[in-house]
Amino acid sequence: MRKTGYYTHPVCWQHEMGAGHPECPERLSAIQDRLLISGVDFGLTQMEAPEAPLADIELAHDRMYIAALRGMSDRLVEDMEAGGPAYAHMDADTAINAHTWKAALHAAGAAIAATDAVLAGELENAFCAVRPPGHHATSKQAMGFCFFNNVAVAAKYALERHGLKRVAVVDFDVHHGNGTEDILSGDDRVLMVSFFQHPFYPHTGTDNPASNMLNLPVPAYTKGMEIRELIEIYWVPRLEAFKPEMIFISAGFDAHREDDMGQMGLVEQDYAWITDRIRQIALRHAKGRIVSCLEGGYSLSALGRSVEAHLRVLADI
Repeated sequence: MRKTGYYTHPVCWQHEMGAGHPECPERLSAIQDRLLISGVDFGLTQMEAPEAPLADIELAHDRMYIAALRGMSDRLVEDMEAGGPAYAHMDADTAINAHTWKAALHAAGAAIAATDAVLAGELENAFCAVRPPGHHATSKQAMGFCFFNNVAVAAKYALERHGLKRVAVVDFDVHHGNGTEDILSGDDRVLMVSFFQHPFYPHTGTDNPASNMLNLPVPAYTKGMEIRELIEIYWVPRLEAFKPEMIFISAGFDAHREDDMGQMGLVEQDYAWITDRIRQIALRHAKGRIVSCLEGGYSLSALGRSVEAHLRVLADI
């Protein structure tokens, strides 16, 4: 059994965007329930996520954007105290409530704290069960249920605060991680590899990506064996040649065949296989160092089972 950290925080349940919204607090409950029922949680090192310092969030996000988000949150709380609305919308699908600012700080803080612990050798790897997710958040814009880009913040943090020379980002969400690409594009210290359903929200990732971006757009109804083949042909050689000193995962599970947010055909065994391939590369080049952060996954049962499969590989359970 490997020492795998499991980072979360109670405020991540308090952020929500309205009744019926798919990115809901029940997602975290579904994960924790599945880990408890399966016994996987007993093999994890439970960690409470701290707040991220704003100076570290600024490694990935524009200072004025951070200030605007905080100001919007403060105004919402004031308006609510005066009987105003409970939500303020950033776009049609993305809203804040009174707890979003703190939840976003703890979500990014989980990724930073996990990075510190893994690099210190206290943990071999870690999973951040946090929300809001992050990979659609660009340096200057919240979108796609995301406010701070947790993985991009952590990747930048590893480079700038810990002095790593090469880090990799692996994104297997059904949607393209446009925010991560926006923040990390052109930085030769980073290699980002991903697959995503195309054409599909956010309709990015196919127009002349930078040389440090390996984007694999795939059509709807692509199944796991096809994804595995693409990973072996494209991801693995690039990652092996890059020799990352640490790997960050944008772990979205909405490419599962039961998840109606997308139209792809992965199952739990595919997520276990992908995680194992990432782990093998991390063992060869990065001393096994992996920090994984929850992104999408909206079918609660499939999400719980898929995270269980992901963590069984990370923790060797």
